[in-house]
Amino acid sequence: MRAAVFKGADRKLEIETIDDPRPEPHQLLLKVHHCGVCGSDLHMTEAHSISNLPPGSVMGHEFSGEIIEIGSALKGKFKTGQRVAGFPYIQCGVCEACTRGDSTFGACTGAKGIGLGQHHGAYAEYVTIGANGAHALPDIVSSEEGALIEPLCVGLHAVDMAKMERGATVLVIGAGPVGLAVMLWARFLGARHVIVSERAETRKATAARFGATDAIDPNQSLTAQVIAIAGKGPDIIFECVGAPGMINGVMMDAPRGAKIVVAGVCQQMDQILPIMGIVKELTLQFVLGYRPADFDYVIEMIAKDRVEAKHMITDRVTLDQLPDAFEALREPTTQCKVMVGFE
Repeated sequence: MRAAVFKGADRKLEIETIDDPRPEPHQLLLKVHHCGVCGSDLHMTEAHSISNLPPGSVMGHEFSGEIIEIGSALKGKFKTGQRVAGFPYIQCGVCEACTRGDSTFGACTGAKGIGLGQHHGAYAEYVTIGANGAHALPDIVSSEEGALIEPLCVGLHAVDMAKMERGATVLVIGAGPVGLAVMLWARFLGARHVIVSERAETRKATAARFGATDAIDPNQSLTAQVIAIAGKGPDIIFECVGAPGMINGVMMDAPRGAKIVVAGVCQQMDQILPIMGIVKELTLQFVLGYRPADFDYVIEMIAKDRVEAKHMITDRVTLDQLPDAFEALREPTTQCKVMVGFE
């Protein structure tokens, strides 16, 4: 099969022909239809990343596809031709989390992350997934929408973990795909104010389509601007950028008693000033991934036209165009979600 292969830190992806994957007894083989490019993929390829992505890896963990081969232990449980969104996480089946039925992302100690270095991902024509990672797509949900389920679930899980109350004032820092997903669910689940801090004008415009009620200037005090809009400071601040210094900057600016939810993935050493969190009695909540139930919920909301997510996609590319598009995202201009199409 043809795939975009990681060759080493700070090097461009290369399109190569590699061996076709074969499904193990409890796995399914998918023909990839679409795969989104995630900011985490960019971070993993940088020299300072702690991910230790091995050269020869194939990334891509936001994907949809069609079942074309079924593992020997799964005969009769699936049909070829079924379209699914892939949960990018293959559990070991024997650890404590697996034996108690906990399929939350990150719970299994022996899991393999698809496209994250342990298992080839979907920047390729084919990918294998675990049987419990196949989330069926109704006919009304396109395969392109299916590849948006994963980033939408990241935002949903972040809002869930924030324990947001109805009528809350929410501040979202960064209007990339994760920030947009957070805005969508915060507004959907009852936030009164969803205020975004973002520099790029194109992303501000997209944020308005995802539930942002106002946009503010990231170069000025965020809390002061939120107070001017909402009459109070933010109850919850979602940090969706993942750059060094962001968490400390948010803590310095946040109002007393605020909750800070860290959804941006920073892969470098960072520093905070703990006394600032102490004197303000801030709550700092880190979040990871999502739960399988989130996939089913998001698919249902899209199928019922309760949410619209395709506006997130700004660029559609082929596999051959992916290496250049990937490099362009290191200094983005108008891009938000870049979608690779295989159909």
